[in-house]
Amino acid sequence: MRSHSPISLCPLATPLRNNPAPEDQRNVIIATILVAVIMFAWMFWFSPPPQQQQTAAPDDTTQQTEPPSAEADTAPADSPADTGEFPTAEAPGEAPQDQPEVSDQAAQPEAPEPDSVTAAALGGTAREIVVETDLYTAVFSTKGGTLQRFTLKEYKQFNQKDPVQIVDTTAGGTLSLSFTTPTRRRVDTRTLYFSASTEADTVRVEDESRTLAFEAQLGDGTLRQSYTFHPDDYDLGLAIEQERPRSFLTSDGYELTWHGGMPYSEGGEESELRYTGLYARNGGQIRSLTLSGEDQNEKRVDGDVSWMAVKNKYFTAALMPDRPETARGGVLSGSKEGRVSSEAAFKNLTGRIQMPLPREASHVDEFHLYAGPIDYYNLSAYGRNLYGMVDYGWDWFEWLTKPLAKYLYIPMLTYLGGGLPETTVASLGLPAWLAAGIPYGIVVILMAIIIKTLVYPLTKSSYRSMAKMRELQPKMQEIKDKYDDEPEKQQEEMMKLYRETGVNPIGGCLPMFLQYPILISLYQFIPKSIQLRQKSFLWAADLSAPDVILQLPFTIPFYGDYV
Repeated sequence: MRSHSPISLCPLATPLRNNPAPEDQRNVIIATILVAVIMFAWMFWFSPPPQQQQTAAPDDTTQQTEPPSAEADTAPADSPADTGEFPTAEAPGEAPQDQPEVSDQAAQPEAPEPDSVTAAALGGTAREIVVETDLYTAVFSTKGGTLQRFTLKEYKQFNQKDPVQIVDTTAGGTLSLSFTTPTRRRVDTRTLYFSASTEADTVRVEDESRTLAFEAQLGDGTLRQSYTFHPDDYDLGLAIEQERPRSFLTSDGYELTWHGGMPYSEGGEESELRYTGLYARNGGQIRSLTLSGEDQNEKRVDGDVSWMAVKNKYFTAALMPDRPETARGGVLSGSKEGRVSSEAAFKNLTGRIQMPLPREASHVDEFHLYAGPIDYYNLSAYGRNLYGMVDYGWDWFEWLTKPLAKYLYIPMLTYLGGGLPETTVASLGLPAWLAAGIPYGIVVILMAIIIKTLVYPLTKSSYRSMAKMRELQPKMQEIKDKYDDEPEKQQEEMMKLYRETGVNPIGGCLPMFLQYPILISLYQFIPKSIQLRQKSFLWAADLSAPDVILQLPFTIPFYGDYV
């Protein structure tokens, strides 16, 4: 009888451990470092080359209209006014092109020659009218009937002393109408004098809305601009009323123009330059002009314009027609210009919304102007995707960063840090401290805990997979030793072992990679959050800014020059 040798049974595998072993922790650290090195190398080699800073303002690409002579009233039909083109002319005092000058003062509009349309509005005395609300101070001028300054009371600049300024105070007026008259004069309303609806120098907005109107006589017609202010609201109403518009407008209609970029308020000029831009929503798409890769550019949009906005990192001014479908299009233009007071460039931005010639003898175009912080709930109240101008970070992560920001980060910062409405707290019987809010630093910690909880299944899966691989190490080594000279057979046996044990060889790495978009979304959102701006916690003076402990002598792409 043939004897059989006893079969030696393999010892039972040790129970899987959820806690990582030291060697697993070492592998995780090595993998993280390698991923970081690859990402920084990729961004360094494939990022666009940095633009050289300008020490002089580039040539102005905006056409300047040379006022025609008195004989222009009888200009022939093929004159430039009929074709929509205007000859360019050097502004008085403009430096020759071979000797460019740098100035802190923006180019001022040139008044047209007086004629039967403009003569009555070209003379007058400029008077400033101050509008005071609890949220802002706005200064208007009867010259141009335009906004000169818009100062936010609840927000300070980086020095935490001076209030934030929304408009470019060097532009000679922020809002204006531009149009061509039937007498072929090109008019910028910043050069006209308007009469105001009030003799007071200060208008206070307290319990109810107030309206400030500016009126100018243009030939047989009247142009009236009315601004409506609301208490406790950053929204302004703008009504442009035209009486007998055909007496001072041609078939081209008019352009409502925003002049100037957003003034610096955060102290870091390079950062300001990166975040400042001009945006518009047209046909459901958001168009942008940020000058990130060029010194000057212009973009045109055709058809409806839902809104047009200029923004920096934390603040915006957005102009919205009440009837977007009536707009004929828009133009976004800008250039980087040097400034005497700074070596860094400044973005000179101009946005135009083109409006048609009214058919009626009396017509009103109504707009909304939002001038304030980039607050999600303030902007979303308009229902026009205004918050879409915010950059959520790298485009390939936006599918995840957008919903996390909208449905997790922003609500937590708004309602936990800023506090719930008192009526909500009272009606639900919640603790009173929820109305006052909790420190923003605690909110950020809670956000980190929630994110860690969300990615815990991925972390656990990664550790379990690494634990399984560790249990297979002896068998894998046996296969390597047995088929050392047969690579194909060795690979075949390895795959067979993986199938039999249900182990995925990349199961330890893939879950870790899936966590990175979530962590990056938090990293991208915090520096742009208006709620965290200038909020301190423990030793950190500003939760939205890096806590710099070491200034580097070089700059790391997409990171900075600090540790």
